[in-house]
Amino acid sequence: MQQHSIGILDSGLGGLSVLREIRALLPNENLHYIADSAWCPYGPRSFEEIIQRTSFLSDHLIHHGAKAIVIACNSATIAAIGSLRATYPLPFVGMEPAVKPAAAHTKTGTIGVLATEASLAGEKFHRLVSSHASGVRVITRPCPEFVELVEAGILDGPKAQAAVKFHIDSLLAEGADVLVLGCSHYPFLRPLIERAAGENIEVIDTGSPVSKRLKGILETENLISAENADSKVIIQTTGDLAHLKNLLPTLCPGLDAEVSAFE
Repeated sequence: MQQHSIGILDSGLGGLSVLREIRALLPNENLHYIADSAWCPYGPRSFEEIIQRTSFLSDHLIHHGAKAIVIACNSATIAAIGSLRATYPLPFVGMEPAVKPAAAHTKTGTIGVLATEASLAGEKFHRLVSSHASGVRVITRPCPEFVELVEAGILDGPKAQAAVKFHIDSLLAEGADVLVLGCSHYPFLRPLIERAAGENIEVIDTGSPVSKRLKGILETENLISAENADSKVIIQTTGDLAHLKNLLPTLCPGLDAEVSAFE
C-alpha cells in the first residue's frame, strides 16, 4: 500500500462523490478509500457503533500511510469526528450539511435538508442550524432509501424517480427554495433531484467545499504532495467486491483505481 496518502472513509460507496472532488482538486495525492459496505448504512446505528467502526478503519488507513483522513459521511462526522480528532494526531476533515450557504441563498426563508437519521439527530446538526440559520425555517427529511438506491446502483428509473419525487415534493410544498444534500450518497441522485425540484430551486452539496478545506489544511500543515504523475487511487470494501467492481464505472466513470477487498 502506498505511503503518504489521503485516507477517505464512508459507510459505503457514497463517499466516492467526495473522492471525485478530491481527485480533481489534488491530482498529485495518493488516495486510499474504504467503503464500509458490510456495515452500511450508518444512519440508523448508534453513535457508539459508528465511533468503533470509524476508529477501526482509521487505524487501518494510518497503518497504511494516511497523513490526513476525510470522513466522507455525514452520519460518521456527526457521531465520531470529535472522538477521532481527540484520539489521533493527524488532521481529520468531516462533512456537514451546507446549512450556512443555503440560509444565505434562500429567498423564501425556508430551506430543506435531505439527510440520514444520524445526521439530523445529532447535537452538531442542531448547533449548525442555530449558528447559521437564525431566522430561517429549516425543514429536514431523513431519506434512508436514497442510500439504498445508490448502494444498489439504481440512479434512475421508476423506483429512484418515485423515491426522489416523494421527498422533494414535500419540501417544495413547505416553501423550500434551496435544498441541501446532507449525505455523500445523495449527489449521485442529483440529476433526479434537480429534475424533480425544477430549475428555480437551488441544490447544494458539500463535496467541493470538503476538498477545498482538505487542500487548505494540507497546505497549512505542509503536507501537500509535489507533482506526482504516478499518484494512485486505492479503493477497498468491507462488502461484496464484485458489487463494487460492477458499480465503480457507473459512479466514477474513467477513474483509474486499484480495487480490492478490505483485509
